[in-house]
Amino acid sequence: MHNSARWDDFPVRDGDIVVSTPPKCGTTWAQMICALLIFQTPDLPQPLETLSPWLDQPPWLDRLRPQEEVFARLAQQEHRRVIKTHTPLDGLPLDPRVSYIVVARHPLDRALSVYHQTANIDVERVYAAQDHSDPQSRQPPPPLPPIGEWLQFWCLPQPTDEQGAEVPESLHQTVHHLYDAWQRQTAPNVKVLHYVDLRADLAGQMRALADWLGIAVDESLWPGLVKAATFDEMRNRAERLAPDTEILRDPSKFFRSGRSGGSRDFLTEEDLDNYRKRVGELAPKSFLDWLHRDGPAPGEPTRTGP
Repeated sequence: MHNSARWDDFPVRDGDIVVSTPPKCGTTWAQMICALLIFQTPDLPQPLETLSPWLDQPPWLDRLRPQEEVFARLAQQEHRRVIKTHTPLDGLPLDPRVSYIVVARHPLDRALSVYHQTANIDVERVYAAQDHSDPQSRQPPPPLPPIGEWLQFWCLPQPTDEQGAEVPESLHQTVHHLYDAWQRQTAPNVKVLHYVDLRADLAGQMRALADWLGIAVDESLWPGLVKAATFDEMRNRAERLAPDTEILRDPSKFFRSGRSGGSRDFLTEEDLDNYRKRVGELAPKSFLDWLHRDGPAPGEPTRTGP
């Protein structure tokens, strides 16, 4: 679970940028784009995780990065700050001085990315970081099931793990996070991006975001900044750009492919019908049609899919 209570004590500044997404929806991508626009160079002065820390990280990560350390790091920054959160906007103390960016992604693609991310986590390191003096301390999770089975489980209404705890990043929470943001788009300080648009027209999306943030970029700098924000370039610099490198087996695998549509390769038509029925209970069709666009390769037309 994310420790959203941290926001109650955090002093925001005029001009802060908060990137709020469900995990594996494009959080690091948005952080990188914002950092590139602010520093206007592909050679960021510090690792991305240092420049743009996760404010409301789960409690077990406090042993690696205590709240005091995260707050102090942000307080020392003199540049425009970019702050990471996985808390939906309705769980944040929204401030008109702050710009909020949310990235949406097809929920099934997001779930597939979470699956691969989970497989890349060093469970022993995570377990070692947990506070085992707490009698409720959780044991290491069981091995991952096959992908198709896991995707089906992820779509269940409020699924629980083997210890009976609610899975915090299920379909229900994903749709809630993104639909809440989608409804707030009329607010001048809320920007909702879509993963497929970033894939299809990264340069255009970056320019539009720079305009929205009020950041001027010299025309000669754009090619280098856009290239630095591509998946290939970010994968090549994974040691400086991937988050939570303390617990990843291979930081480069964090930037696995950025593909859209792959999740449907592991589900039957019956599975997809069940997904459509379930997700249709969570949000209106107008939003779901927008959310469910499949991602084309650059230059290819966008299509709508389940």
